[in-house]
Amino acid sequence: MGLTSDTLLWATALAAALLFTGTVWLWPRLARRTWRAICGRVGLLLATQLAIFAAVGLAANQAFGFYAGWADLFGRQKGQGVVVDHAAGSGLKVVGSGPVPGVAGTRPEESGRIDEVRISGRASRIVSPAYVYLPPEYFRAEHRRRDFPAAVVLTGYPGTARALVDKLRYPRTVHRAAREGRMPPMILVMLRPTVAPPRDTECVDVPDGPQTETFFARDLPETIAGHYRVEEGRGAWGVVGNSTGGYCALKLAIHHPEVFGAGAGLSAYYKAPTDPTTGDLFHGDERLRDEADLRWYIGHRPAPDTSLLVTSSKKGESNYWDTVKFIEQVKATGRTRISSIILESGGHNFNTWRREIPATMEWLGNRLGEAKRS
Repeated sequence: MGLTSDTLLWATALAAALLFTGTVWLWPRLARRTWRAICGRVGLLLATQLAIFAAVGLAANQAFGFYAGWADLFGRQKGQGVVVDHAAGSGLKVVGSGPVPGVAGTRPEESGRIDEVRISGRASRIVSPAYVYLPPEYFRAEHRRRDFPAAVVLTGYPGTARALVDKLRYPRTVHRAAREGRMPPMILVMLRPTVAPPRDTECVDVPDGPQTETFFARDLPETIAGHYRVEEGRGAWGVVGNSTGGYCALKLAIHHPEVFGAGAGLSAYYKAPTDPTTGDLFHGDERLRDEADLRWYIGHRPAPDTSLLVTSSKKGESNYWDTVKFIEQVKATGRTRISSIILESGGHNFNTWRREIPATMEWLGNRLGEAKRS
């Protein structure tokens, strides 16, 4: 059973409940002072606590996506072998399709569809798995010639792409908002920013390393547009993410306004960190390091013609004051448009992001619609 399996979680919870019941039931028999009775009491208490701890840990991992599997948990993922060469013509491969969780209907034209794909970057030579959400309108006969707006959706680090579907519920949220007329139907491309696992590249084109920014800004839009009916034109794409994905989303929109007409960072930070998970991102390149600092970029480069949205909480988020300063700095440019969602309280977690995602996606869909009309 996989680390994120529901079967494993429920089996562990059941074991904890049975051990607790057994401890209560057998305790009178083990009340003696013999060494066997003492060992029995210690064994039952230890087994019960371990089972409870395991059940709580598995539930927390499912909710927040800390580890994707057993190898990830035990640190056995050491290789960096996702940067591979591919022949011309490779790009996107659909490896599976399925319904949209939480949406009624059995046919794609009723509920939409989720494709599991592998994206091969021609320029970056990076290969990454992703999930593609296609709205119901995509499959309806009256829309067969219609192109749709699209958005890249990014997790935090390390994150699991499936959590964007099941835990943060992006497809379900977008489906409902489009059905109620609050935003246009939209294609979502959902994946991790960690395209060279286990390394956290912070969406940087690392010198002599993974060309992550090129993958997201060039390869991904071109590959998706070559397989699905995606709107074309300047700034036709949106990008949104949380935590590390939020930083990446803002950076991609700022650095590449010709591709991304809008970018939203949920609980984002504004400068690429350097730590053991990132390694040396810049190799002494001061320009690259400066441009990975979004506040430096806004202050020293021409203001990009794009729309940005940032989120934070007055209580519970460490990025609140940095977000306030970023908003003021972007406002002063007079060209880059900035919006925000500021909660009174909310931590750096899935529950907070689920409170922000509906308004964020409506904002994103409407901003891309405005850009298309202008």
